[in-house]
Amino acid sequence: MLIARLRAGDEETFGLVLDAWSAGMVRLALSFVSTRATAEEVVQETWLAVFRGIDGFEGRSALKTWVYRILVNIARGRGAQEHRTVPFASLLPEEEGPTVDASRFQAADDPHPGHWTSCGQPQPWHTPEGQALRGEARSVITAALAELPARLRTVITLRDVEGYESQEVCKLLEISPGNQRVLLHRARAAVRSRLEEYFTAAPPLALGGAPSDRSGNS
Repeated sequence: MLIARLRAGDEETFGLVLDAWSAGMVRLALSFVSTRATAEEVVQETWLAVFRGIDGFEGRSALKTWVYRILVNIARGRGAQEHRTVPFASLLPEEEGPTVDASRFQAADDPHPGHWTSCGQPQPWHTPEGQALRGEARSVITAALAELPARLRTVITLRDVEGYESQEVCKLLEISPGNQRVLLHRARAAVRSRLEEYFTAAPPLALGGAPSDRSGNS
C-alpha cells in the first residue's frame, strides 16, 4: 500500500511519487508566486512537510489532494509575502465581463437575437481536436494559460490539467461551487479563444499535415 510504504520511509516510493507529481505541483504553485524558482522552492517545502506529516495523514481525502492542500497553503503564504495574492472568494472586475464578445451575436433587432452572427460563430478547425495537443498548438495553450489571471489559471490547471473534480477544487481553494464554475468557464473560454485564433490563421501544413488538394486533382 502506497501510504504504508511512505510511512515506512521507503525512499524509492517517495522518489516515484515525487517524480510523478512535482511537475503539476510547480504549475499550480506558479498561480500564487511570481517566479519558477520560488514555485520550485514551494514544492520542495511541500514535500518536506509531507515527509514530516505523513504519519498524521488520516485518509479523509485522497493522498494527492492532501499533498496539494499543503502546497496551496504554502504557496499562498509565499505569494502573500510577494504581495501578489487576492482571496479566491472575490471576483475582480477583470472577470465580470462577458465570456464571449457580444459583437459575435445577433442584436435584439436582428431576425434571431442572441444567435451567432455569420462571422461570429466558432469555425471548425482543420484537424481533429487531438491535434491541439501537438506541436505549435501546445505552445499556444501554454501561453494562454500563462496569461490568465492567477485564479483562473489555478482552477483550470486543477480541473483540466491535474484532473480534479469540482468538489475537490472547491475544498482546495476554499471557494464556492458557483465561483469555481465561473472561473473555470472563463478560463476555458480564454484558452479556446486563443486556440480558435491559432487554428483559423494557421495553414494546414502548420498543423502537422500535408497541404490538401482542395481541387480534387492528384
